[in-house]
Amino acid sequence: MVDFEYGSTPGNPPEIRCMVARELFSGRIVRLWEDQLRTLSKPPFSIGSQSLFVAYLASAELGCFKVLGWLPPERILDLYVEFKRLTSGIKVPAGRGLLGALAYYGIDSIEVAEKEGMRQLALRGGHYTGQEKGDLLDYCQTDVDALARLLPAMEPAIDLPRALLRGRYMMAVARMENVGTPIDTKALATLREHWDDIKLALIKRLNVGRGIYEGLSFRTQRFVDYLTVSNIPWPVLESGRPALDDNTFRGMAKLYPAEIGPIRELRYALSSLRLNDLAVGSDGRNRCMLSPFMSRTGRNQPSNSKFIFGPAVWLRCLIKPAPGQALAYIDYEQQEFGLAAALAGDEAMMEAYRSGDPYLAFARQAGAVPCDATRQSHKTERERFKVCALAVQYGMGAASLAGKLGESKARGKSLLDLHKNTYPAYWHWSDSAEARAVLTGALHSTFGWTVHADAGANPRSLRNFPLQANGAEMLRLACCMATERGIRVCAPIHDALLVEAPIGDIEDVVSQTRTIMREASEQVIPGFPLRTDTEIVRWPERYIDPRGEAMWIAIGEILSGLDAGPDPICPTFVP
Repeated sequence: MVDFEYGSTPGNPPEIRCMVARELFSGRIVRLWEDQLRTLSKPPFSIGSQSLFVAYLASAELGCFKVLGWLPPERILDLYVEFKRLTSGIKVPAGRGLLGALAYYGIDSIEVAEKEGMRQLALRGGHYTGQEKGDLLDYCQTDVDALARLLPAMEPAIDLPRALLRGRYMMAVARMENVGTPIDTKALATLREHWDDIKLALIKRLNVGRGIYEGLSFRTQRFVDYLTVSNIPWPVLESGRPALDDNTFRGMAKLYPAEIGPIRELRYALSSLRLNDLAVGSDGRNRCMLSPFMSRTGRNQPSNSKFIFGPAVWLRCLIKPAPGQALAYIDYEQQEFGLAAALAGDEAMMEAYRSGDPYLAFARQAGAVPCDATRQSHKTERERFKVCALAVQYGMGAASLAGKLGESKARGKSLLDLHKNTYPAYWHWSDSAEARAVLTGALHSTFGWTVHADAGANPRSLRNFPLQANGAEMLRLACCMATERGIRVCAPIHDALLVEAPIGDIEDVVSQTRTIMREASEQVIPGFPLRTDTEIVRWPERYIDPRGEAMWIAIGEILSGLDAGPDPICPTFVP
């Protein structure tokens, strides 16, 4: 049982204070302060194949291993991850932290206020008195003593081989959190300095030809008038008012990128984006907790404000390799469509995926476009069938699909019927998954990630769970294999990896990573490997997300017109 206490500053690796380890069977206790730990070239306990390393949110402890230069344990059991799996979909009164898990199993623990006080002491840093060091070590020991009581309570419900696979991923998380993502710090500093002026200028630009804003205020009626003039059908609430949540804006921006994309980006920037929250360390790299297994489906859930791959896609243009380095963004092509086809065993869907363009293939199979249709000749039809395919995978009904398309409910139902007629095996599988969840109270991924479902569970979420959970399994395996083979993975992003290598090595690293991702897909869905796509960025280029490029260029143009000192600013922002 192992626990570290550490402090942290945004974007930097952990600053270790102390460590306590307890050997469960021998009862041996190891208590060491930071200066003592740094004299050790390896852990003061066994980490081999005959030992089991037990922690709670092990990525934090393993991050301290990285800072100390210690080799990782061979077998890792993370009781946080296993408690999250055992209670996913279940309301846990005291939360899923260590104290919450102890309370769930009826095990006594220290008071919340005492734990918070000790945590603040660890975060404080600076000089510690002998008394304070002793207090922190004692507090650290209460956590390992708690783990020794928690493990036997949880052990009967732990599937150890699969739990060890999840523990293996926590080591991969520690490696990725340690690497981080390179950021153009000069551009970030410029953005932070001029952010208020930028926002005002963006509103002024956006209003040209639209007239949506009055001062700094978004006016709903003006937006409705713009939609009417632009002939853009918009989803509405039961009240008849337009839906103005970010998810609706994000979905409509995909359908109308030129018209709605800039509006969505600006609304998010004005309401949610806090540039000072972006966690960039002293070495110019974005690091934050990836929060593994945080979602119901087992996906990572890092902070939107601290993580460079948060919702503000234009901000990703700050990603820039260091001199002599290159980055590669490698993602699974149409991952969810391929997963759905393979898990359902639907031959028509698998054929559509193998075609290279499953959405156009769907339209062909449904008889909506001719056999010789292309993306260029039938762009509108392809987009409609793409929206339909994705809506089905997310468990949407006819009304929701119609809202996404901005069409009538009857048209939404007609498209759903086409999908059901074209892919009957998929619908049988999806219906069975929902029924199985209701009858058994749970659904499981290939490697055992679980969501519990009660009578009030959302059918849409149940239908979507196998796709999201198995997609997460696939990417976790890829992260494990890539980091274990020495590939520098900067970050995992939903269905993609961002990797880093010297410019001369990047092609080989991309080839290795794509092979790994293919292997990972076949472990989740045997016999049906998924394709990957790659974008390589070599210094001095920067990473550009196409969805945010227009916003980035607009900001650069605004900055070029500001009196920001003797040095030109705009070139910093040129893609």
